[in-house]
Amino acid sequence: MAGMTAPKGTFDILPPDSARFLAVRDTLTAPLRRAGYGYIEAPAFEATEVFSRGVGESTDVVTKEMYTFTDRGGRSLTLRPELTAGLMRAFIEHRLYDGALPVKLWSVGSAFRYERPQAGRYRHFTQVDCEALGVDDPALDAEVVALGVQGFRDLGLTDFELLLTSLGDATDRPAYREKLVAHLAKLDLDEETRQRAQINPLRVLDDKRPEVQAQLDDAPLMVDHLSDSTRAHYDAVRQHLTDLGVRWTEAPRLVRGLDYYTKTTFEFVHHGLGAQSAIGGGGRYDGLSAALGGPDLSGIGYAVGVDRTLLAVAAEGLDIGTTAAVQAFVVPLGAEAKRLAVRLVGQLREAGVAADTVYGDRGLKGAMKAADRSGASHVLVVGERDLAEGVGQLKDLRTGEQTAVPVADLFDTVRAAVGS
Repeated sequence: MAGMTAPKGTFDILPPDSARFLAVRDTLTAPLRRAGYGYIEAPAFEATEVFSRGVGESTDVVTKEMYTFTDRGGRSLTLRPELTAGLMRAFIEHRLYDGALPVKLWSVGSAFRYERPQAGRYRHFTQVDCEALGVDDPALDAEVVALGVQGFRDLGLTDFELLLTSLGDATDRPAYREKLVAHLAKLDLDEETRQRAQINPLRVLDDKRPEVQAQLDDAPLMVDHLSDSTRAHYDAVRQHLTDLGVRWTEAPRLVRGLDYYTKTTFEFVHHGLGAQSAIGGGGRYDGLSAALGGPDLSGIGYAVGVDRTLLAVAAEGLDIGTTAAVQAFVVPLGAEAKRLAVRLVGQLREAGVAADTVYGDRGLKGAMKAADRSGASHVLVVGERDLAEGVGQLKDLRTGEQTAVPVADLFDTVRAAVGS
């Protein structure tokens, strides 16, 4: 029988590399916790209509990439392709809008898309999600964008760029859409692209094919057709970002892969990642709550790919999450020493010291190898002769210095040593 393997387009995150994954995840979420965002956990699957209505019927995500299945009760369910729609469903279901606004939420979890796997693009990936719901204030847009930037800065990343634009709103988008549709109608496009232009013409601007891009040079851009109020909103966002010390690049052709964005829209890209350069992005979404049957409230948020950001960290050669998992390692020789070791390791762990010991019958050489591999700064060897004398040998692996410590003092001595 052939060995079982992970499904195509997925991957396992294993120790010791997983320490870097956790460090990236925790560094990206720390600015959100500091800014008073509350943690929310929603199911990894939802009723299919949460995404078809929320993400948008015309998007590639909904038409080609969703993992949809019928459960045993005959309901159509879908593994979440992104986190925002599910969080908005929870916001509406639990009437979070009845309390103080904005409601600030963050989450982290897996998302699933049936995509063609390539470097940096997988069928199962982890996102950090940030949402500020219920208030349309340009200062809030700037806060959300700045929190995303802060996470990348805290990781030490420098080779990333913030792309920014405004996609207009319900008042100015229809007129712009007419202009764009009229322009696209004159171009030489294939049938599938023509159909896409009818459903969501903005999507055509994002077409990566050179033969399409070549015809789009003088296509009208949303940012040039904003109403006075939307332009004032965008100007205020940019002023707040400037005040917060956040730099951006104007990206008038930026189109995100989800239909719900309005006004402020942004993407984080990293220049060390090749074709899949986006490491995150988001924007304001005025119609999403109403589309899911909730009140007509605005929101703004972003999602950052933990896996993508980890690739960016590697591309810049940053040393993250490589701290030793274990501080003290106990090597017992003989049955009596083993009892002492197990008890001592338990006490050290209770006291907050990362400690480990050797399991299985290994000689001194194998045990010292395990101690070395653990990354511990201190190793405690307890042999039968040592026990007869009532001591253990504590060695500082950084200096090579070794001292005999009375058994009664082992706990306090080891705890003090690793604290130094």
